[in-house]
Amino acid sequence: MIVGVDYQPGGQGAYGTGSGDPLSNATVCLRDAALLQALGINTIRSYNVDPTLNHDECVSIFNAVGIYLLLDVNSPLPGQSIDRSNPSDSYNTDYLNHIFTVVEAFKDYPNTLGFFAGNEIINDVATAEANPPYIRAVQRDLKNYIKNHASRTIPVGYSAAQVQDVLKDTWAYLQCGDDISRSDFFGLNSYSWCGSGSSFTTSGYDTLVQWFSNTTIPVFFSEYGCNVPSPRVFDEVPVLYGPQMTVLSGGLVYEWTQESSNYGIVNQNDNGTLSLLADYETLMNQFNKVNVTLITTQNGTATNLQAPACSAGLISNSGFSKDFDLPSVPSGAEDLISNGVSNPPKGSIVPVTQTNVDIPVYAANGAQVQNLAIAAASGANRPGSGGSLTVASSGSGASSTGSPSSSPSSSSSSSEGFAAKPTHYGPVEMVAAAAAVFGAGFML
Repeated sequence: MIVGVDYQPGGQGAYGTGSGDPLSNATVCLRDAALLQALGINTIRSYNVDPTLNHDECVSIFNAVGIYLLLDVNSPLPGQSIDRSNPSDSYNTDYLNHIFTVVEAFKDYPNTLGFFAGNEIINDVATAEANPPYIRAVQRDLKNYIKNHASRTIPVGYSAAQVQDVLKDTWAYLQCGDDISRSDFFGLNSYSWCGSGSSFTTSGYDTLVQWFSNTTIPVFFSEYGCNVPSPRVFDEVPVLYGPQMTVLSGGLVYEWTQESSNYGIVNQNDNGTLSLLADYETLMNQFNKVNVTLITTQNGTATNLQAPACSAGLISNSGFSKDFDLPSVPSGAEDLISNGVSNPPKGSIVPVTQTNVDIPVYAANGAQVQNLAIAAASGANRPGSGGSLTVASSGSGASSTGSPSSSPSSSSSSSEGFAAKPTHYGPVEMVAAAAAVFGAGFML
């Protein structure tokens, strides 16, 4: 199951300014990896990554602590995403060259879990008419590129807006059939559970369980965490990872750093330090209630389900596309798919040479977190396995926040580090790794 956080420090607006890539500053990644490990996170999602930068150190740090990456291939810069108002013109060779370059930058990291081909391209009935074939076309092209140029299969999927009029049709359209254009997973950006007054039925989670009960691909919340009222109580967490929701494969809380939209669980201070917000500590307490055995063994029956053939009968809204004839690959892009992009970036896992965090971090009560460090993980991180946080108390000594089973060793020095983990998974290992995060029913 995915136990995740959406990770884009600085927000989308910082991308393209020289400081907006979330996975290229090793000092920040080390700090955040230690805090995410303590929280029990096994997956982060980054929306905008710059394929021209070096990501080896950051990705290696997250790999060392058992955290996987879900990466969007698009960006907010012109020409680097499908324009929902004009998909035919924005689906071109230059666009594909950009997203293939993102694949090149991350395909050789063993903890790259998957790529999002799109995020909320369909956000109402009007945009559901022209865009669906283009989403499947982009998935087709990405998967063909990966097949030709990566040493292993890497899943490709889509992140949908929770617009009830088109949500079920979007899933049905993208999961049907057995050709290479179908989604390998389906993310849902869900904000329907708001505050302690909500419930499994009030939030509509019961409807989602009914809709996705026969899914043949993993379905998970690619964003969740309604922030009204605030601070959040995250009462949905025990339900999401409980017996009522085994159809879904977990989710990612929106979001890591505090931005203008007020969804962050930590705050980057102007002086370079970081402060944990109350939401961080509340989320840790909720994650610590999760039945780890349940979330690592459920959904195995999904392997017995077969995807339905694509047909107009799968679609219920009259305004949603029933066209399963996909756009042809743009002129010149077939060469990219066959021969690869020019001068592709190459990522690789490197030794992690520092484990102690040098940046000051403060708990929500203002006390400084003590001896913050990462600890080597043998597999995917999970709630209760990442260690506790020790904070300075007002009296003598220190106190721990949260109740995981162990804490990072305060004796770990910056010279000890970790050796690089293997840089490739074979097909069997990749399925095992994906199953550990998406759920036991994951198959490629």
